Amino acid sequence: MRKLKVDVAIIGGGSAGLAAAIVVKKAELDVLILERDKELGGITLQCIHNGFGLHEFEEELTGPEYVQRFINQAKDLTIPYKLDTMVIEITPDKIIYAVNKKEGLIEIKAKAIILAMGCRERTRGAINIPGFRPAGIYTAGQAQRFVNIEGYLPGRTYVILGSGDIGMIMARRLTWEGCQVKAVVEIQPYVSGLIRNEVQCLEDYGIPLITSYTVTKIHGKERVQGITISKVDRNFDRVIGSDKFIECDTLLLSVGLIPENELTREAGAEISHMGGPVVDNNLETTIEGIFACGNVLQVHDLVDLVTAEAKRAGLNAIEYVKERYVKKIKEKDQIKCIPGENVNYIKPDLINRADTAKDIIFTFRVKRPDRRLLIQFKDENNKIIFKRKRLYVIPSEMLELKINLSEHQIDLDCKNLEVEVIPRPEVLIEED
Repeated sequence: MRKLKVDVAIIGGGSAGLAAAIVVKKAELDVLILERDKELGGITLQCIHNGFGLHEFEEELTGPEYVQRFINQAKDLTIPYKLDTMVIEITPDKIIYAVNKKEGLIEIKAKAIILAMGCRERTRGAINIPGFRPAGIYTAGQAQRFVNIEGYLPGRTYVILGSGDIGMIMARRLTWEGCQVKAVVEIQPYVSGLIRNEVQCLEDYGIPLITSYTVTKIHGKERVQGITISKVDRNFDRVIGSDKFIECDTLLLSVGLIPENELTREAGAEISHMGGPVVDNNLETTIEGIFACGNVLQVHDLVDLVTAEAKRAGLNAIEYVKERYVKKIKEKDQIKCIPGENVNYIKPDLINRADTAKDIIFTFRVKRPDRRLLIQFKDENNKIIFKRKRLYVIPSEMLELKINLSEHQIDLDCKNLEVEVIPRPEVLIEED
């Protein structure tokens, strides 16, 4: 078994892993990228639509153009990487076991590890659609790879279940290829992806969006012949008598993304209810010296935000390796962040009391759309630490706030910090 030692090992060679590696390498630390695919770039390589780079480069790029800039930087810095290499285990003392065809089993001992494995799509099995198992059922990401990378069309007539961003983008992409997208069906009463994608991908091409409906049956044994959709109530139960049949030969699923955290879980790191690891304000997991960033931590709606978060993870790993921040933070020395009213989750999950004088970036998503709101941070005694007005919020857009808690006079003895998104008081008065 080959054995290696590095300062920082990065698992994942996509947008997050590359950005973190570049930061670490520029700090003159030894870094190694481990990527299970045959090339660097990750999922961004198959996203040939534009809209990337507006934050990072202040220009509009396609996915491959965006990630190629980081690949070029990594090669210019001679950052070492291993392709076709599957990580099979991470131990709590930061030893990585990986395997590839050329070297066999590899043991890598790292001073710090950055997790950047990305996310995966929910499949049919995760949502339990009745029917046989005919050909013609794909996730939207699978179809995107077939069309954009492999050059194949999965079918000719489509229904897309779920109005996630990939699903709506593929509705437009397939239309460009001469296919017919009969409908995008969404179980929620509102679109689950970005509004700009609803406008540019569906409305501009006359593709129907059917909300408060879901697929309740798939017809066909050898190949999909059509699907039945049904209206759902507030509890997402099927409304009897609302069934509609749509003829199609392909069903695409765009029903959510899941952080890829099997390795994280097996390493012993605590996992949050959203599937990503629990992290502190330094993006460090509950295992000392193991950091997480990008879609493995939380599913982002913009790759530019992935890059920004990965750079922060890289800087924190550098600080850890250089022994400026190696003291293990105990539970009693941390403040727990709690999602409150209309908040689905919040990152970081924990705040180190020693860092309350620093600028901390909080990211979170709401559970439901709303307008004319107030974002509040408060402690367990209902003391409001921070508040800001917001015109509207939607679940598909991740909210980000940079806050210095000491400047807002946080009580360092508080145990919990709750974030809530509530109607503004003046709105309530108007309604009364």
